[in-house]
Amino acid sequence: MNMTPHHCTLRQFQYAVAVAETLSFRRAAERCRISQPSLSAQLAQLEEMLGVRLFERDRRHVLITSVGQEILERAKLILRETDDLVALASRSADPFSGMLRIGVIPTISPYLLPRLTPALREAYPRLTVRWVEDKTWVLTRHLETGQLDAALLAQEADIGDVEKVVIAKDPFVLVIPRDHALAITTRDVKVAELRDTLLLVLQEEHCFGQQAAIFCSNKNAAIDAFKATSLTTLVQMVAGGLGATLLPELALRYELADANLCVRAFGKAAPSRTISLVWRKHHPFEAALRQVAATIRSAYATPPAKHGVRDRRKVVGATSPPNKAPQPTRGPLRGSRAAEL
Repeated sequence: MNMTPHHCTLRQFQYAVAVAETLSFRRAAERCRISQPSLSAQLAQLEEMLGVRLFERDRRHVLITSVGQEILERAKLILRETDDLVALASRSADPFSGMLRIGVIPTISPYLLPRLTPALREAYPRLTVRWVEDKTWVLTRHLETGQLDAALLAQEADIGDVEKVVIAKDPFVLVIPRDHALAITTRDVKVAELRDTLLLVLQEEHCFGQQAAIFCSNKNAAIDAFKATSLTTLVQMVAGGLGATLLPELALRYELADANLCVRAFGKAAPSRTISLVWRKHHPFEAALRQVAATIRSAYATPPAKHGVRDRRKVVGATSPPNKAPQPTRGPLRGSRAAEL
C-alpha cells in the first residue's frame, strides 16, 4: 500500500464532479452549498496538485478536458465507494434500517407497487424505501453512480453487468377490440395470425416498447407509426378501434376497464419479460437485497385485493358463471383468472 500522503480531498473531487455534471461553476456551487469563488479556488488547487487541467472555461462555457474526463470518471467511482463504505459502517448492526433507494420502470410501478409497499413495510418496519420511477437506461445509470441501491427492471433490456434475482415471468397478451377477427375464437392466438394486424406499441425508449416492436417485426406484423408513452394510452386507442396491442399480464387488472375490449393469450412461443431486482456488483448490502428480493417475489405471487376493482369477466368476454372453477392458465384469459391479475 502506498503510504505517501495525498493532498487531494474527497470534497474537492465532489466539487469537480458537480462542475462536470452541471457544466456550470455557479450551479455546481449552489449544489455543493459553497460560494462560487471558494469552489473555483478549491478546483484550482486540485488541478495544481494533480498537475493537469480538468476544465477549460471562459465566461460562457465550461468544457471537460480529455484527461479531465478520465480522472472525473474515476473520481465518481471513488466517491461512490466512499458512500458505500460510510453506509456499511452506519448500518452494519441492522441493514434493514435507514433508507433503501429502489428504481422501477413505468410499466411495472403502477401495477406492482401497491402490493410491494405494504409487504415491505410489514417485513422491514425500520426500513424506508424510496421508489424512483424512470426508464431503464436512466435507472441503470443511477445504479452505476450509486444514486440507487437497486432497481426493478425487465432483464431482457440492456441492464449491464449487474447482480440480479428473478422476481417473476410476466407473459404478454393480445388486447383487441371485440369486433376484431381474432376476438371470435376461444383458443390461444398463434403469433402467425398477427401478420395482418396493426399493432400499437410504446415508444422505443421504454424497454417494453422495444420488446414488443422486436417481437412484432419478427412476426411480420405491421407497427403503427404512433408510439404511445403509457400502457393506458395504448389500451384506450385500441378501445377506440385503432388497432391492437400487447400488454404485460401484470397490467391487465388495472388497464382493462372497457367492455369493448377482448384479451387473448398466446400459445407456444408466447412473448414475455423477466422481472428482476438488480443491483451493482459488490454492493455492501447484497445479502439484505437478496432478502428484499425474496419479499418482493412473495408479494408478486400474492393476488392483489379485489376490493373496488371491476370483475374482469365483463372485459374479456368469458361465458363461465361466477361460481365456476377457474379456467386453466392456457388459452384465453377468462373468469376467475382474469379477476386475479
